[in-house]
Parts: sequence; C-alpha cells; structure tokens
Amino acid sequence: MSTASLSRTAAGRVRSVLPNAATLGTMRRSPRRDLVSGLTVAVVALPLALGFGITSGAGAQAGLVTAVIAGALAAVFGGSNLQVTGPTGAMTVVLVPIVHSYGIDGVMTVGLMAGVILVVLALLRAGRAMSYVPVPVIEGFTLGIAGVIGLQQIPGALGIKTPSGDNPAVVAAKAVGDFAGHPQWTSIIVSSAVAAVLLIGARLRPAVPFSLLAVVASTAAVWGLGLSTGTIGHLPSGLSAPSTSFFELSHVGALLPPALAVAALAALESLMSASAADAMSVSERHDSDRELFGQGLANIAAPLFGGVAATGAIARTAVNVRTGAASRLASLVHAAVLAVIVFAAAPLVAHIPRAALAGVLIATAVRMVEVGSIRALARASRGETAILLLTATVTLASTLVNAVVVGMVVAAVVAVTKVSKAARLEQVPLHADLPPADHHREEQALLGEHIVAYRIDGPLLFAAAHRFLLELTETAEVKVVILRMSRISVIDSSGARVLADAIDKLTRRGVLVLVSGVRPEHRRPLDALGTLDRLREAGHVFTTTPEAIAFAHAHLAEAGMIPGQPGGKPVPVC
Repeated sequence: MSTASLSRTAAGRVRSVLPNAATLGTMRRSPRRDLVSGLTVAVVALPLALGFGITSGAGAQAGLVTAVIAGALAAVFGGSNLQVTGPTGAMTVVLVPIVHSYGIDGVMTVGLMAGVILVVLALLRAGRAMSYVPVPVIEGFTLGIAGVIGLQQIPGALGIKTPSGDNPAVVAAKAVGDFAGHPQWTSIIVSSAVAAVLLIGARLRPAVPFSLLAVVASTAAVWGLGLSTGTIGHLPSGLSAPSTSFFELSHVGALLPPALAVAALAALESLMSASAADAMSVSERHDSDRELFGQGLANIAAPLFGGVAATGAIARTAVNVRTGAASRLASLVHAAVLAVIVFAAAPLVAHIPRAALAGVLIATAVRMVEVGSIRALARASRGETAILLLTATVTLASTLVNAVVVGMVVAAVVAVTKVSKAARLEQVPLHADLPPADHHREEQALLGEHIVAYRIDGPLLFAAAHRFLLELTETAEVKVVILRMSRISVIDSSGARVLADAIDKLTRRGVLVLVSGVRPEHRRPLDALGTLDRLREAGHVFTTTPEAIAFAHAHLAEAGMIPGQPGGKPVPVC
C-alpha cells in the first residue's frame, strides 16, 4: 500500500471517530429535558465522585476534577448520546494498588497512558471486540468489584484510619480489629444510616436523589450536634494542573502493564454502560469506536488537571436515561454543575463526614449486585455459575485484569466442551443413500452384514477427538466402513489427527475404509496432516455416498462375499 493510500486510510479513521454536525445537532432535541436530567445526575454524581476519589487514594478533589473534565470531553467526543462518564468503583479497584506502588503521580501517568491506548484502539476499530466478553465473566467481575468496594469502605465506616495492605479483605479485617480495640460508634451509626436510607429510598422512590439528601442530612447532624467523626478535609477551589511534572519517560516501561489494565477496564466498562443505555432507550445506538475515542481523550485530559482515570458510569448513565435525557447535552450539564461546585462550594464540601461517603459507597456496592441475573445464570448452567464465582473470587483475591483473563480462559474451555459434545457419530442405513427402486432384500441383508456407514455430525475438535476414536474403533466386525463427512461443521488439527489414527487402526484390522462428502473448507487441516493421503491414492475417497456404496459392493463381490455378475461386475443394488 502506498504512502498516499495509508494517509487517506488514517485520515478516514480519524474522521470516523470525530463528532460530526449530525451528532452535535442532537443537542437541540429537547434542551429543557436535558437540563433537568443533567442537574439530577450531578446531584447523584457528587457524593460518588467524592467517595471514589477518596477511595482511589488520590483524594476527593481528584474525584470531582475527573467528573468535570472527563465527563465534559466524553460527552462531546464519545459514541453514546446518553452516556455519563466519571470516576467509578471498578476503576477505583484498579487504581488503589497503583497508588500504593507509584504514588499519585503514578496514577496520573497511568491515566494519561491509558487514554493514549484507548485512542489507538479506537483508530484500530477495536470497539466491536469488547462485545465478545461472556456474560458470566461480566457478572462475575461486577460481583467481585462490588465486594472490593464494600470492603474498601470498612475503615471509613468504622471511623478507623485505613490500615496498610493491598488486599481489601486483609485491610478490612485489620480495620475491624482496630475498631474492636478503640470503638468509634458515631462513624458506624452515620455510615449505617446513610446506607440504609439509600437502599430503602431507592426501592421506594427511585427518582429521588437520596444519596445527596442523606449526605447533607448526616453532615448537618454531625456538625449540629458537635459529634466527633472524620471529614473528607480541605478542597482547593477551582481546577488546576498538578503541582509537579508527573509524566516522565523513565516511568513508561514500569507503568505500561497497569496502563494496559486501566485501558482494558475503561474500554470494557464504558462499552457495557453504553450498551445498557441503548437497551434502556427506544432508538439510541452507540458507536463503539467513537466511544473509545471519547474515553481516550477524557483520560488524557483529566490527569493534566489532577484527575484520575475515568470510564462510562453505568449507575449515573441509568439515572440520566430514566430522568428523560434526550442528548449528550445532559452529560455536559452534569459536568458544568459539578464544575460550579468545585469553584463555589469547595469549603462546604470539605465538611462532609468520611463515614457518610462510606455509607454511600456501601449502598452502591450492594446495588451493583444483580441477584436476578446471578440466579438466572445459576439455573442456566453449572459451568456458567462456576465461571461467575471464579471470576468474582479472583477479583477479590487478585486484580480485575487477572479475573477477566481467568474468566475468559475458563469460559473458552466450557464453550469448547459444550461445542464438542455436539459432535455425534451415528450409524445410518445404506438404503438411505440409494435411489428408490425394487431393492433386492437378500442382497441388502448381505450388504448390511459386511458394510457399515457412519455419519459424523457437528464439530470434530480436540475435546471430542478421543471420544470419536473410541466409538469408531469399537465398530463390530465388518469388512467395509464408510465415513460420511459432509455434515462436519468444523475440524481442527487434533480432529484430523484422530481421524487418521482411527482410519489406520481400522485398516490394520483388515477393514476397508471409504470416505465420502469431504467439504472443500475442511481439506486444509486434512491435507496438512496427510489424513486422507493413502485413501486418496487408493481411490477410496468419493464425492458422494452412493459412489462409495457402489465401490464397496464391487469390492465384496470381487472377494466372493456377495453374488456378482459374470466378469466380476457387481449386481446392481437397485
């Protein structure tokens, strides 16, 4: 391909992910509805942005900055008209160990690198590939994330300084031990009350922003009564770049693996959220590659202002859709409202009790668990239940990326096992492949004594190969075996090798093996391993089964096993 062609292709890819006039024109659909939805989402997003910023280790300010910068850029450049972007619980789970290992500067560098990776994935049109992640894996790591988020809030809910450690279960256990030694009942009462209000209120009145109401009420109660509990601390007003030059080329090599993990999670969660928005709306359909591009730009820009990595947020997106959002203007309003809070209300936000935000995130973790989906998967298949539980366990014990990899590998094994079980070796009557006529019953009976025809149905893959060999080589004592291969859907090298072994074992027993109906697309693995070479040289491979039966008839007549015509020609079967 010439340089000019490459340039045209690259320019076309860039144009395909940039917003066009039609995309931006959707913001004129219903501005009043978008204003109401954006304000509602901002009210819901405020405590979540603060909480996820604190939980990630980057601070409440980082959470707010991420919601503003990433939320605005993803709204303009993303591929969904209804998606809301910001800090999320799933991303927090990935960022915590990065903070421990590399500090705040490392988190910002990772976010910027992940943004570049997402832009590259968008230009390579990798968006569709994310749709191949199996549902049990998605449900499993969502369950695992919910568990990790809940465990991460235990120290804050108990009013205990977060103990050292990487594993959230270990940290939570240490916090419980510290609480037992020095109980702090105010914090646990505040966090429990906030979580209860959110869980009960969401069930009774889903449209009411109970998260903000509970946080405001708990803050007023704590300060009005003069109770002792930790707060989220001072927040600087406005948006500003980080105080240090956080991006250094020397860090790129060490931070590339966590950056790839952040990019993979951002892509997966954002496209899941966009798909959920499509399902909840009537006519919306997102563009996967454009969504990756928008998320990439959002993650490049957020660290430049002190933010962390962001993704599409399923809970906030759902609120956006359910409150009547008509276009991406609602997401822009959400970001603008949060920006006003950053500039104008930072001193008030700083007084929010840490326990109140812990209660918000505990309730969020509980609501992430889709009990109905888990029950449905449990009823559907034991294998899918095992995938779900294994993915959730690895998420709790290790990392999200490891959990997805393990879940995908196990899901692939389960899928191949199911597909391989669909392969069947079935004996079929000879007359089924002969034209209708007055069959000579006596001769048909003789043929049946010496010839057996098998039809192979479905995929002949490695998982089914040995079972196939066992069934075929246990064939009763006959003189001719005809293998009908026209209904094989797919064959791999293991299946081709096992087929060759079966033919060889039958031949050594003195059985004549004939093959019919080999499909053109299956010749490559068969020819590569020489499975049918000897049969083809001997003229024992036929296009149709009637041809193979006629050859077998002639062979038996020549051997004197059935009557033949003078001159050694077989008597016609029909």
